[in-house]
Amino acid sequence: MRFKSSKVNEFRLWGLVLTMVGMGVMILGTAGIVFWGQKAQWIAAIFLILGLITMLGSMAIYFWAGVLSTSAIVIQCPECDRQTKVLGKTDRCMFCKSILTLDPSYAAKQTEERAEEHNSKHS
Repeated sequence: MRFKSSKVNEFRLWGLVLTMVGMGVMILGTAGIVFWGQKAQWIAAIFLILGLITMLGSMAIYFWAGVLSTSAIVIQCPECDRQTKVLGKTDRCMFCKSILTLDPSYAAKQTEERAEEHNSKHS
């Protein structure tokens, strides 16, 4: 699994990144007026529009993460005993980052892999 945190938290992270990038682009556009005066108004307008589009993308990602979060299955993590949400067949705990699955066949493979890793480290 390539995620290092839960899928819902990954979506929220990308929403936050887009928010920060959008605000940074808007600030850079406004700084153009400060450095170059009135002749850089068109640069500021372009950067403000790009920042607005980025912020709207961030809002869409946050909305999508909220919709996914409401339809996620809530389970209790066996590692930390806290309730966490699972999207899809496999996900990670929102708190302790342990891999969780709803598919019994994948759980058996995962247990075997952990046992092999444990044995190879301690041999």
